[in-house]
Amino acid sequence: MLDFNGAENQGDLPKKIEKEAIRAQLLNSVEDALFYLFPKGHINNHRFHIGSINGESGKSLIVDLKGENQGRWFDFAENEGGDIFSLWERARGFSKSEFGELLLDIGDWIGSPSHSQKNRISDFTSQKDLGKPTAKWDYLDEQGKLIACVYRYDTENGKEFRVWDVKNKKAKSPNPRPLYNIPQILNAKKIILVEGEKSADRLVEKGFVATTAMFGANAPINKTDWSPLFGKEVIIWPDNDSAGFDYSKKVSTHLAGIASFISILTPPKDKPAKWDAADAVLENFDISNFLESAQSSEIKIPRNSLEEFRNDKRPMPDDIIAPRLLTPAGMLLIGGAPKVGKSDFLINFLTHMAAGESFLGLKPPHPLKIFYLQTEIGYFYLRERIEKLKISEETFLKASRNFIITSQLHMILNDEGIAVLQKAILQDFPNGGPDIICIDPIRNVFDGGENSSENDNSSMLFFLQNRVEKLRALVNSNSGIILCHHTKKIRKKDIEEDPFQALSGAGSLRSFYSSGLLLHRPNEYEPKIHLYFELRNGNAIPKKIVEKIDNKWTELNLFSERLVRKEYGNRLDAERDRKSDVIIKLIKSEATAGRVYTANQFAEKFENKCGLGYIDSIGRRISILATKGYIKYSRDFAKFKLPISTSKFGIVCVEGMEFPFGDDAPQEVLPTHFKCPNTGNTMEITDDQVIWSYEDEERGEENE
Repeated sequence: MLDFNGAENQGDLPKKIEKEAIRAQLLNSVEDALFYLFPKGHINNHRFHIGSINGESGKSLIVDLKGENQGRWFDFAENEGGDIFSLWERARGFSKSEFGELLLDIGDWIGSPSHSQKNRISDFTSQKDLGKPTAKWDYLDEQGKLIACVYRYDTENGKEFRVWDVKNKKAKSPNPRPLYNIPQILNAKKIILVEGEKSADRLVEKGFVATTAMFGANAPINKTDWSPLFGKEVIIWPDNDSAGFDYSKKVSTHLAGIASFISILTPPKDKPAKWDAADAVLENFDISNFLESAQSSEIKIPRNSLEEFRNDKRPMPDDIIAPRLLTPAGMLLIGGAPKVGKSDFLINFLTHMAAGESFLGLKPPHPLKIFYLQTEIGYFYLRERIEKLKISEETFLKASRNFIITSQLHMILNDEGIAVLQKAILQDFPNGGPDIICIDPIRNVFDGGENSSENDNSSMLFFLQNRVEKLRALVNSNSGIILCHHTKKIRKKDIEEDPFQALSGAGSLRSFYSSGLLLHRPNEYEPKIHLYFELRNGNAIPKKIVEKIDNKWTELNLFSERLVRKEYGNRLDAERDRKSDVIIKLIKSEATAGRVYTANQFAEKFENKCGLGYIDSIGRRISILATKGYIKYSRDFAKFKLPISTSKFGIVCVEGMEFPFGDDAPQEVLPTHFKCPNTGNTMEITDDQVIWSYEDEERGEENE
């Protein structure tokens, strides 16, 4: 008979013993074996189904998975069947004369011992005494060829693992020990190193690339082949126990000369002992955000190819405050002039966020943990403001433990201040830190280095990078930051062009923050406040108009506001029409009385008369009427017995205007020039031109 290498057996062991030992182990993993042979198969009612021996999808071929016929198969389409060995033989293309090669192939897959050595049979027997393995993991090389198998057994004394070195046919770990999931990690740039194959598999199922050393944290680091991680970014995810932390430090030191970048995850403080990646997947933990929190002593340059961006189908992270006003690790700058109500607005706003409720259309996904570093208002006056809030008791109860507010304090956010603040924040939020850290206002804690001025862009950048970002990194790298800051005096023109340019130190701030919210009161005598938004990571939020009514911030109905503005606009239009009519009638009546004017003379003569306003206002109205054709000009000064004027255009004329030339009755005045509506230049009226034509025909009809 033949051994695994096809040589003649020397009579050491009966062939039957070897064959039945391999059969028993193969049937112990019969489901894994069938999916290995036929990846397109499926299981239904304790039977494995596949289309045919060639492996296409279907139901024609069945294999029993339970009972005394376990491993027996039958193909109804071909009317043939057999045992598990004949199925393997047909699926893998062996002939009946190649039974030795068949056993060798099965042995490579299951890690079965060679039947040519008695000590390997004893290895197999001791492994069989542990019962049926509860899990099996294959370690493959670069070409996808099997290197080793790891079996897990759940015994009365706990879980035990056994390794089969496929290449050397030994029940021991290969030397060196391979990493798990080598074919996938070779083609990836970022790899998550976990403790154990189960955790790696769960992460792979979620679309991440993960690996483990054989035996996880118990793996001898120097006996593992880490070369597949050369030039890769490695994120180490330790189990939540002391052994995991120690292992992460040791392996990160060992990988320093191999991987391109190494960082270590710190499990959240509210997680139980031994919490790992498999647990995280099971509880739908936000793994993507957690990976971003990995800490490293190195500076990481985040970079990805266009292909990686296009192939990444992971969902977007939840906004801290929607829609995109504050995103994970983002920064919201809230600005406004002194006394506009920033602090009162913030207290209301943050209370609702801490309760998980919407405020003026801005909404968190859940109740947020907030630390509010408020430095201006003393304790009793802060208490008074909170008592006046028109917020329901239910909202207060939801927010009460999530919202921590400091009363007036005097501190600078330098290195010492950061250390003190970090300690205070983590005492209040020990399990992972807060969702939001709010600083109100910047100027009271500002430290911009040697040339410390909040109006200086360099100082502001220093404060943001070396103070605010350092605090965030020490507390919770995914926390959202809210900064409250003052603006310079905002003119109406500034608001129309770019309201956020009014922020002190605007250059550095706007290059750094991810979103901005500006409070502006257009009229100091009215309570209405306009909210302007600027978003880096989302669609623009339309301006909101709000008002504090009975101590409650209320968003005004924009439709009503538009109606008010429309009514106001209609009044302005009517006033402009009235002034135009007055000007035209005055020009006509003055001419009849023998008085004519250039545009400037008319404006000077009638300033603040007949409700026409100032000189500039009258001049602009005459210019508009000339552009539209209602006013034209006469440069025939001699006809009016006037000296030649330096006026650019001449004497203003309107349709139906009459002037008493000599002693005769007043005669119609015909203009000689007009203002070109396209260029604004003076143009001579030719004989073939219609003298009076208007852009606005209705006004022309009125004048008639």
